[in-house]
Amino acid sequence: MHILNAQQTAAALPYSALVAAIALAAKQLQEGQINAPERMVVEIDPASVLLCMPAIGAELSVTKLITVHANNAAHQLPAIQGELVVFETGTGRRLALLDGPVVSARRTAAVTLLGIETLLPRKPTSALLIGTGVQAEAHADALVDYFGVKTFWIAARDLAKTQEFCAALQRRYPQVTAHPIAADTLNTECPATDVVIALTTSRTAVIPADIGANTLAIGVGAFKPDMVEFPAELLHSRTVVVDYLAGAKHEAGDLLQAKIDWSAVRELPEIVQQPWPETTPLPVFKTVGHAAWDLAAARVAIASLTR
Repeated sequence: MHILNAQQTAAALPYSALVAAIALAAKQLQEGQINAPERMVVEIDPASVLLCMPAIGAELSVTKLITVHANNAAHQLPAIQGELVVFETGTGRRLALLDGPVVSARRTAAVTLLGIETLLPRKPTSALLIGTGVQAEAHADALVDYFGVKTFWIAARDLAKTQEFCAALQRRYPQVTAHPIAADTLNTECPATDVVIALTTSRTAVIPADIGANTLAIGVGAFKPDMVEFPAELLHSRTVVVDYLAGAKHEAGDLLQAKIDWSAVRELPEIVQQPWPETTPLPVFKTVGHAAWDLAAARVAIASLTR
């Protein structure tokens, strides 16, 4: 069995292969070729949970185990820890153990890339990222790697952290310009960009309500019913697309609190095989994650290990 650390897991998951693998998994999920029940959430204590996410495919299957301990900073440990077990479907033979947080970060960013590729009628050259955490870093890397985005605006409540994030991004990619802005100015001074991506755990909307009709807004960070990144007025003014409808119905706090009409919501597996019509305003895209995306990542990793 291959055991990969965080750096090795990242190297085994190039975005060029990961986006295509997620598109295939979305198609197979829609056709019933992947058996992936909704994730199990087990409380460890009031501040901690265990997440279990299995997905069974024809040849490969996975189980991702993640623990989230909100108070781990006191122990100098990361809040999110875990692993992805990859096994042969027909025999159960273990093939690989991948770093769980890295898989989550990269496959989540790849789902965003697929959403942009499907819903935005042009190649993006600029992006506004709201947040400065692990997912923001992964999304910045993904946008540079996959689309060659060179112009970023980074917004967060802590301006010092925002400035540090921008400086680190420019060190990694000297061709990139990254502009720090205060999150509380977005409603009055939001820059015009191709995409706006929220990557926070906010309880109040962080995406401006009046973004341009030709800007694609994507919400990634809010994954609980009490979390909100989209303003209700924006959700009610545009078509809503989600990566996984069943999960969104009990996890997407933005959509739940806005009381959207679920019958009008479109799902990524339904539309990924056909181009989105070039109409304005553009839709909004909300992701909550799915074990099928982990299976897609496992397929990419195993392929890279067996070349």
